[in-house]
Amino acid sequence: MVLGLVSINSYSIADTYFVGQLGTLPLAAMGFTFPVAFSLMAIGLGVGIGTSSVLSRLLGTGDLDRVQRITTHALILGLVLGFIVTIAGLATVEPVFAALGADEFTLPLVREYMEVYYFGGFLIILPMVGNFAMRAAGDARVPALILTIAALLNIALDPLLIFGLLGFPRMELQGAALATVISNGLTVLASIAFLRWREQLIRARYLSFDKLLDSWRTVLHVAVPAMASNLLAPVTVGVITSFVAVFGPAAVAGFGVASRIEAFVLIVIFAVTSSVGPFTGQNFGAGRLDRVHRFAWLSERFCVAYTLGAAVILWLAARPLVAIFDSNPEVISTATLYLVIVPLSLTGFGVMLTAVAAFNAFARPMPAMALTFVKLFLVYIPLAWLLGRYFGLTGIFGANAVAHLAFGVVGFVMLRRMLGTLADTRAAEVEGAQGLTTGRLI
Repeated sequence: MVLGLVSINSYSIADTYFVGQLGTLPLAAMGFTFPVAFSLMAIGLGVGIGTSSVLSRLLGTGDLDRVQRITTHALILGLVLGFIVTIAGLATVEPVFAALGADEFTLPLVREYMEVYYFGGFLIILPMVGNFAMRAAGDARVPALILTIAALLNIALDPLLIFGLLGFPRMELQGAALATVISNGLTVLASIAFLRWREQLIRARYLSFDKLLDSWRTVLHVAVPAMASNLLAPVTVGVITSFVAVFGPAAVAGFGVASRIEAFVLIVIFAVTSSVGPFTGQNFGAGRLDRVHRFAWLSERFCVAYTLGAAVILWLAARPLVAIFDSNPEVISTATLYLVIVPLSLTGFGVMLTAVAAFNAFARPMPAMALTFVKLFLVYIPLAWLLGRYFGLTGIFGANAVAHLAFGVVGFVMLRRMLGTLADTRAAEVEGAQGLTTGRLI
């Protein structure tokens, strides 16, 4: 999972680096595309999480026929959503990016990039669905390998297509988009091949409308709230950035540097909590709530231990680490302040993510969505606004830490209550089944 997440992040890093060689204007144009690209990824993640939740539980019960049907129909759903994204995206390039702030200089460049990028809309969603399906079956290595090879291909194609090297045409921004589309295409072909021939999860007999809507309804029950939850994070970052912007461009730059360092640290947490879904779903489907409870406890303990260790390292190395990215004293000061205040609270963030992943695996997506929404919109944003007025950047960053810690506790309590409820329900079902058997014997 760590390898796969690093590979995904390398796409944008490579594109940003090579496009930056073209100048400030193309780089600014690409900057406008990130929120939209993240939104498309949120759709793919939502469908992938929904698919993983359903498949892992079915695999736990041993219902292979339904697993094959759901997998096949989930991929069709990803294909349909991808084509909708392509059509809607191409029709709305100018109004959407003008609303995001692109001017008459950057908008033509944005259009060049997105006209190619949108044509690969289904290539963004489909591999996420396929990779989540493989993880639901307990295979995290193949998806990581596929993503790594695709990332290396993207990095190799970028300079060739952007600058026109080795006989390739010079396509500049369109070349960056085409490199991403080609790499995503590779992940689609590889994911489908492994699902079809290695995992035996795709069957041609399900390429029909029979029970298609039932499969989609089952997947979307978890997928839609998961999509919404994934979209809350970039909206929140945008609002917090506007609060930080009051203190000047250098403060925004420092906040951005610190956020990137934090994102790198969190890769391990995201990888661990991503494993909660398939493990929890399979064991829940098999009736092994004892293993679900133990795994949740192990995941939470690991998240706490890892983030405490990371916090100590960041406390000691924050200033020289930030200086690698920017030598501006104000940027260094802002980023260092963030890395002193926030990392310790990531213990709570890891515990909350464990709860969110478990809720989705139980097919209870609404508690997961509610936990995320209340934390970000009813606590973090208002608290950051309030504390920012009185304590400046320290208050804004402190609000982040308070929200992480508070909702780590809330997530821990909610998950334990959910596990208790599920255990009581399962015990009642067993008792009822035993009563029926006894009645028959009498």
